Amino acid sequence: MADIFDVIADPTRREILRVLLDRSSDATHAAGDISVSEIVATLELSQPTVSKHLKVLREAGLVAVREEGQHRYYRLDSRPLESVEDWIIPFTASDDDLELSVRLAQETRDFASSVGKVLADTRHRMSSATERVTPKKWRRD
Repeated sequence: MADIFDVIADPTRREILRVLLDRSSDATHAAGDISVSEIVATLELSQPTVSKHLKVLREAGLVAVREEGQHRYYRLDSRPLESVEDWIIPFTASDDDLELSVRLAQETRDFASSVGKVLADTRHRMSSATERVTPKKWRRD
């Protein structure tokens, strides 16, 4: 399988993805599917060109295809682009975003530490209380 960055590097494939994205957000097309002929007409490209690029997008997992007779309908699957997003965000985040991220990470660690301390204290109290009320003959030593 081709690297996702190689796949989206091609401007024609990015245009096809844009058409699929537009279709998926179009409320009049509930399934978000679009036929190859509609993509050809929208982008004013040849059918073989569009089919070649759709094959690459399909192999990369960026599109799903549904066959109906001789027609193929494509739909965007943006999940593989999450790795691209994860890689790009640090380069596009502002200093404020990075500062917020660091602060939130510290707050998360502090919260987890507090929860851990409360749980440990609760466990100790429960063990102590159980020890006091359990007869010696039932205790495991």
